[in-house]
Amino acid sequence: MKVLLALGGNAMTNRDGRARVEDQIAAAQVAMQAVAGLVSEGIDVVITHGNGPQVGNLLVKNELAASVVPPVPLDWCGAQTQGTLGFVLMNALDAALAERGIDKRSAAVVTRARVDAGDAGFTRPTKPIGRFLPAEEARVLREHGEIWEDRGEKGWRRMVASPEPLEILDAPAVHALVEAGFVVVANGGGGIPVVRDADGVLHGVEAVIDKDLGAALLARSVEVDVLVVATDVSNAVLRYGQPSAEQVGTVSVDQMRGYGSEGHFASGSMGPKVDAVCRFVEQGGRRAVITNLDNIVDAVAGNAGTVVVPN
Repeated sequence: MKVLLALGGNAMTNRDGRARVEDQIAAAQVAMQAVAGLVSEGIDVVITHGNGPQVGNLLVKNELAASVVPPVPLDWCGAQTQGTLGFVLMNALDAALAERGIDKRSAAVVTRARVDAGDAGFTRPTKPIGRFLPAEEARVLREHGEIWEDRGEKGWRRMVASPEPLEILDAPAVHALVEAGFVVVANGGGGIPVVRDADGVLHGVEAVIDKDLGAALLARSVEVDVLVVATDVSNAVLRYGQPSAEQVGTVSVDQMRGYGSEGHFASGSMGPKVDAVCRFVEQGGRRAVITNLDNIVDAVAGNAGTVVVPN
């Protein structure tokens, strides 16, 4: 069996959301113990991850240094975090596998995701990122070509495009490494967004790809059997926060789509995860699961979490 495990960006921070170096290393060690558990069951694993807190840290550095050096563009931020988190995850995974006496190697792939240069998000960016800044500090960054929006009393907020990922360009490399016996870390942060010019040349763009949609596309591209979206809860929940709240167990993809259309899953949290798992199953996946790291091994077998299956 081949599984893609999608880790949220907050899986790489401590419980309070801090993202110091030592916090990220400790969080990676916990997550990779779960991956080692899958590998010990004879499962081939591909890992992808969010990078929101890590890119957020780089953006703060951009802001503080904007009067001295040009800000690093978002595609570079994505590439940097893919490299850094890949390094941290490989170290943690190699140690976890060694503890279990498993002779298996890891690899990380800096991964590009192709988007459409004509995506509407580039005309009117709607994705807010980073922290609020006073008008004068935002002005310096606007002079560097960034788009910032006045949010009233809170200050100014940067806005970027969040285009649909169309193709994971480096999926063949990921697939080849898995076939060669590696556990692969790939497509962090949804992939580095790139567009292809009329002459066929690729170049990065200022955008943020939804990490869950990127995970679903990678899962299809490398032909995994099961997609597991790891989050901080054991199940998706209907009527979240209400006395009648109910965990979702095993459901058909049509049932899950129906729950989504009824407004049960917030667009900023569970909504993209539900969309991602439904897409994967609709396009031929055996099953997809939303759960926490503690349940990963059982989730892959379909015995834990919110399990979405074909109709």
